[in-house]
Amino acid sequence: MLSKRIIPCLDVRNGQLTKGIKFKGNIDIGDPVAAAKQYYDEGADEIVFYDITASSDERDIMIDVVRRVAETIFIPFSVGGGIRTLEDMHRVILAGAEKISVNSEAVVNPSIIKEGAKAFGSQCIVLGMDVKKTALSDQIPSGYEVVIQGGRKFTGIDALWWAKEAQHLGAGEICLNSIDTDGTQDGYEIELTKLISTNVQIPVIASGGAGKPEHLYEVLTKGNADAALIASIVHYRTYTIRDLKAYLNERNVKTRMQW
Repeated sequence: MLSKRIIPCLDVRNGQLTKGIKFKGNIDIGDPVAAAKQYYDEGADEIVFYDITASSDERDIMIDVVRRVAETIFIPFSVGGGIRTLEDMHRVILAGAEKISVNSEAVVNPSIIKEGAKAFGSQCIVLGMDVKKTALSDQIPSGYEVVIQGGRKFTGIDALWWAKEAQHLGAGEICLNSIDTDGTQDGYEIELTKLISTNVQIPVIASGGAGKPEHLYEVLTKGNADAALIASIVHYRTYTIRDLKAYLNERNVKTRMQW
């Protein structure tokens, strides 16, 4: 069995690590570079960095922060927010990232997935999906709708359809974030995660809602996720990555242990 990955998420606004609940009420909580180093030292498998206002502010990503983080850690590092062109992707890779996450721009311009996969390889292209539960309809048959621009704009696009389409276009991985559970620490959206993970052939990272080790166990087993994204649970030092991995390994969910 492949090891499941534990991936801290660094949401960055104006150069500061920040955290909100359901994409609202963000407060700054520290230095993203220091946090990345701490999580690397604790055994994180990867780090995800999101410039959360780059798309809504229509500005470029903060390459200086990307570069500083990449100089500090030596594990795979994914970057998203404000990436609109192949040149943006190239700049992020040159700054030290191994993966590029596209979210809002991929919805507006789906060809960026195909172009990025062709230029840098599918393994470098991560589709970020921010999803909200909605009423079943002909337009949204799965009951989950894709939302872009940091949760500000509903698209009318069905989440399951978009996941399959992104895979077809060449995305190598999906980071699936439930807006409904984001920052709540009440558990991941298991139904959504399982819906996507069992209908695509590429890895799915579950995101939104981790508050205790049991939540990771549930989403990695019942939700069939390949990895769990975590934020508040470690940002506020409720648990360490070592705590989480030890809990999972004791319950026969294999993770990479380095201590």
